[in-house]
Amino acid sequence: MANATTVLVIDDDEKLNTLLAEYLVKFGLRVITVPHPLEGLEILKKDPPDIIILDVMLPDMDGFQVCREIRTMSDVPIIMLTARGEVTDRIVGLELGADDYLPKPFEPRELVARIQSIMRRTAAHPAISRIKSGPLLLDTNKQTIHLNGRALDMTTMEFEILSLFVQNPGKLLTRDRIMNKTHDMDWEVFNRTVDVLISRIRQKLNDDPKNPRFIKTVWGSGYKYIGDEDDRTG
Repeated sequence: MANATTVLVIDDDEKLNTLLAEYLVKFGLRVITVPHPLEGLEILKKDPPDIIILDVMLPDMDGFQVCREIRTMSDVPIIMLTARGEVTDRIVGLELGADDYLPKPFEPRELVARIQSIMRRTAAHPAISRIKSGPLLLDTNKQTIHLNGRALDMTTMEFEILSLFVQNPGKLLTRDRIMNKTHDMDWEVFNRTVDVLISRIRQKLNDDPKNPRFIKTVWGSGYKYIGDEDDRTG
């Protein structure tokens, strides 16, 4: 399993950890489980995983604190496990940089689907790899974004949404279309999820929503990318 996708599970439910490890291995995944968040952060430094499954309810540090800490050192995809019905948990997780969430209890097969979906996106190599739009430069192979030559830290979901905007300049993108065009995330929370992610993107672009340079809000409809026309290279 030298080339297997490595999944780090940070959850203090050791019974669940054991069950997940046994299940995920069947899909060719390498699994590391830890019950304490500090152990997970240490592993992230020493043996960086390809994706992290992070529970919200943890000892000493909650999942939100752990997510924030992870984002100071890595852009590794994060799937947060939240209490069913806790919409606030999901929104906060996204605001802190999580890429997806899964409410407990969940079917292990659904977790596998989420993992596979994110990893497909991360590993995709489209024909057009570099997209330039004014001061923005997106590399879809490397999943990197530069603004005026400065690298920006963005999560997988943020990158996907900004890429969608840049590749559709001047077009109205409704929240439904953004949901449909991005990966298989559970969008059941409601449109607020899209708004949160776009707010995060704007912050990283230093884009003032009242006087936008990149993303304009079309009240009652959605959003529109108003940056320069894009220039694409292979």
